[in-house]
Amino acid sequence: MNALMQDDRQVVLLSKGKNLGLLLIGVVFVALGAWMIAMPDADIEAQRRFNSPWLIHGLGWAAVLFFGLCSLVAARNLFSSRPGLVLDREGLTDQSSGLAVGFIPWRDIAGFEPCILQGQKMLVVLLENPQAYVEKGGPIRRHLYRMNLGLVGSPFAISANALKLDFDELVALCNRHHDRHR
Repeated sequence: MNALMQDDRQVVLLSKGKNLGLLLIGVVFVALGAWMIAMPDADIEAQRRFNSPWLIHGLGWAAVLFFGLCSLVAARNLFSSRPGLVLDREGLTDQSSGLAVGFIPWRDIAGFEPCILQGQKMLVVLLENPQAYVEKGGPIRRHLYRMNLGLVGSPFAISANALKLDFDELVALCNRHHDRHR
């Protein structure tokens, strides 16, 4: 396991290799989105399928915006020295993604539940009162928290994608600390 143990505090670092891979994938999808945006309407209309310029250009903009944001987060993580996840006596602090959890005390955590959504493995942080956390942050963050709550049953889910450990290690680490400090 790639977690640093300090007394009863475990620190999981951000993975430079994983974040570089995420950055490269993001840049490729941004380039594909830009290509879709730049396609002339006549070329799109000449296609047998997907011949709507509105659809193709819209998908291109969506790709540029979404994967552009993902690339920015991966680049930030790539050059960051902060830990991705910290578990201690007080709770857990997640700083591994653009929609990172931040600090949650153990008393607010009911447990954890592995989840696979569109092929993506996530560890759902089950909260005693999820609505209290949904109302935190700005309007975009609150909207994203509400979407997560509807999709996975909690505003927060942690992925091992940017961390220096695999998903099974993440699950075991969080459950072990929760059982010890709850």
